[in-house]
This record gives sequence, C-alpha cells and structure tokens, in this order.
Amino acid sequence: MFYRGKYTDGVDGREMGAKRQRIIDQGPSFYGNSPGSSFMYTAPPPPYSYVSQPPPFPVVRLRGLPFDCTEADVAEFFHGLDIVDVLFVHKNSKFAGEAFCVLGYPLQVDFALQKNRQNMGRRYVEVFRSKRQEYYKAIANEVADAHGGSPRRNIPRAKSGDELKDSAEHTGILRLRGLPFSAGKDDIMEFFRDFVLSEDAIHIVLNSEGRPSGEAFVEFANAEDSKAAMAKDRMTLGSRYIELFPSSPEEMDDAISRGR
Repeated sequence: MFYRGKYTDGVDGREMGAKRQRIIDQGPSFYGNSPGSSFMYTAPPPPYSYVSQPPPFPVVRLRGLPFDCTEADVAEFFHGLDIVDVLFVHKNSKFAGEAFCVLGYPLQVDFALQKNRQNMGRRYVEVFRSKRQEYYKAIANEVADAHGGSPRRNIPRAKSGDELKDSAEHTGILRLRGLPFSAGKDDIMEFFRDFVLSEDAIHIVLNSEGRPSGEAFVEFANAEDSKAAMAKDRMTLGSRYIELFPSSPEEMDDAISRGR
C-alpha cells in the first residue's frame, strides 16, 4: 500500500524544501540540458506495505556529479520522479560533486536507484540510498559554511536565497519553480488570483521532450505587481510548494526557446 502519512520524524517529504529554507532563515544551503533522453521505469519494485511503522525518509545521495551541475540537471536525470529538494554538498567552499535529493514518496527511491552509474553529460553518476540524518547533517554543514562568511562562495549553482530575491531588480516578470507537471495556465492564474493576469501573460516552460519542466514565467502589469506577488513565495499549489524568483525578459525568452 502506498504510504501517504508522515515519515519517521513526523515530516512529510513533500514539505522538506520549505523546511530547509526555514532552517536557513532561523540561523547558523545553497542549492547547488543534460542527457537527451529520459529513463524508462523497468520492473517495479516490491510494493510497500508499511503497517506497523512509517516508511523510510525518501532521500538518495549522488556522487560524481559534473562540477557545473544545476538543480535542473538533477531533475532531468531523475525525469519522471517528484523532486522535493536538491542539496549540493560543498567542502572548503568548493562543490564536492555530491548532492542529496529528496523525493516525493519512498516508492520513488527504488526508481531513482535504477539511475545508478548512468551518465549525466560525460560523467557517470553513482546513486546511493541515504538517510534523513545524513541529509540533515549535510544541511547543518552547509548552513555553518554559509554563516562563516566565505568570500569565495560565489557559486552560480546557488540560485535561491532570500537575500538575493530581496535585492533583485524587478522587471514585472517572475519565474516559478516546483510546479506540478499537471499544472495549467488556469491553475497559475488561480494561484495569483489577487492580480489581473491573462493567459497570454503565462508561459509554461517545456523540456526537450515537449513536456512541462515544472517551471513557468508570469508577466505582471508592472514591476510593483511582480514585487507584491513575491508574497506568494513558497506557498502551495496543489501538493507542491512553489518558489518564486524575480526574472527578466531575456531569461524568460531563453527558457521558452530552449523548450521549443
């Protein structure tokens, strides 16, 4: 039976990304196209039937990642799975080629392990089972390193962060990340129901196979509206929490053209 309750620490895996950000906000992660084709599920793993105890926390560890790897690369590598969080690991302020990936449900860990020793770009990536404690420890290490004020931590992979969002210039365009793959323009309009939007102002980004990538761009009437809409950052659409980022016409056009 598919487990839809809490995991052993009382945390729903689908909320982990938001929880990680709350940990950062409270004190001492940086979030750290690839293979052209997605992988197909082979024989399904044995069904889970957790009755007397909760299932294990759904996290895997990756090793051997390209040093220019991004969250989008990891999402494409695990195409078809629900990616809740990607935590890139750093050592001495340098990317170590490792990451933790939190999935939506325990069942998906077995599918993720099928990608072990498959290529991301020119490098093969190892995928291991991991534990909640290892993931939390990695978060603590990243937070401690960030608060150490390393002057060399200017890493392009660190795309999130409240300070960057607050200081970013608003052009009237927001980028949305973490959308359910089934989300349509009407769902996004409902998400921003406090603002006047038309369907033409909403651009859902597709991947190389023509499928929704989980990202979208929204054009607001003006920069003031897009800045006000940032109040919806990390609110949920369906079962997924949505991250918002100030964007630009150039970034939007580039993302849309890549999906054509």
